[in-house]
Amino acid sequence: MENFKMINEKTYWVGKVDDRDVPFHRLTLTKGTTYNSYLLMTEKPTIIDTVDMAFAREYTENLKSIINLEDIKYIIINHTEPDHSGALGSLASKAKNAVVVCTKFAVEELKEMYKLHTREFLVVGDGDSLDIGGKTLKFIETPYLHTEETMITYCEEDKTLFPCDIFSTHVANYEYFNDEAKEDITPDFIGYYTLIMHPHRRYVQDMIKKIKDLDIKIIAPSHGFILREDVKKFINIYDDMSKNTQSNKKALFVYSGMTSNTKKIALIMKESLEKDNIVTEIMDINKVSKEEALKSIEGTDMLLVGTSTKYGDAIGSLEDTIKELKDINLQGKIAGVFGSYGWSGEGIEVVQDHLNETNMNVLSTSNIIKSTGMTDIEFPIRVRFSPKTEDINKIEKASKFVADLLLNSI
Repeated sequence: MENFKMINEKTYWVGKVDDRDVPFHRLTLTKGTTYNSYLLMTEKPTIIDTVDMAFAREYTENLKSIINLEDIKYIIINHTEPDHSGALGSLASKAKNAVVVCTKFAVEELKEMYKLHTREFLVVGDGDSLDIGGKTLKFIETPYLHTEETMITYCEEDKTLFPCDIFSTHVANYEYFNDEAKEDITPDFIGYYTLIMHPHRRYVQDMIKKIKDLDIKIIAPSHGFILREDVKKFINIYDDMSKNTQSNKKALFVYSGMTSNTKKIALIMKESLEKDNIVTEIMDINKVSKEEALKSIEGTDMLLVGTSTKYGDAIGSLEDTIKELKDINLQGKIAGVFGSYGWSGEGIEVVQDHLNETNMNVLSTSNIIKSTGMTDIEFPIRVRFSPKTEDINKIEKASKFVADLLLNSI
């Protein structure tokens, strides 16, 4: 096996091919994968991403055969997940003069993960550039693809995009380039997009807008094939698959509260959903009959139930209505719970328990983390007293997430 492969002038693949059955995000990659790292052998030698931590020592030893590690000037980390940053600790201990380059959100993660508290970091953001002596690197932040700290790196002279997880494939291969692949890689490319990127499709569209004016001849991702043929085709796949495919969707807010705080949450979510052209309705459960409420619930695409808490319970007639939902076929509907509270907010959890007895897709923080890796979307949405600025930000972010669930399917 080669330790390196030239992809263009003074730029080398220096990664690791992992041809095992690879455990990954609670799945098994039966085709294996690659961990693509790149060395730019310029006047200021630069590494872009590393490999999985399981191969850190091997990776570092292989690099020694190519370059004196103390000559490395920069180590760029596009994404902190350990399958890309995993060898950073090993490499940094030998590349003692290297500066770590990343977004501001990545700094503390990398310091803690690899004990780099005394190391020099260069924080970069959208549009920042770095001259590495013969090549110019431009940085573009791509948050939530698929975690908040992610960025991509573009080499202006070579017209090469280094997007880490974006545009990847999970295939162990020794052909390196898509035009040398033994078979069409498109199904694997789409499969990777579906597994990793589709839950974050709103941010895929943001990324597409940021790169649309770049002249991209090569895409060098951190898994699988380097794309140097039909590059535009693969960008278009991301663009097409991340666009909204559904319309005329409706969200119903059913709430019960003692003050106006729970209703305020509903109004914030309503305004956010309407920006995505979702039809919304707010219903005070205490002002309609049970029959009317149940009929409206059956006619909506998404049900969002809100309550405040009194003496450890939900308020008003809400529980009497929602406990009947388990006897109705609500297959295909999305449901979520929100509420305000002053003490401990048990009513919100009571409502969540009732919805979990239905056949709706009930949103929960646990399931969101397990399915998307996103740790900043919370359901049920719990707000103490009246929503403050940080609460409003949380509510709006959750609203965008549920809008994406309604408006796009593949």
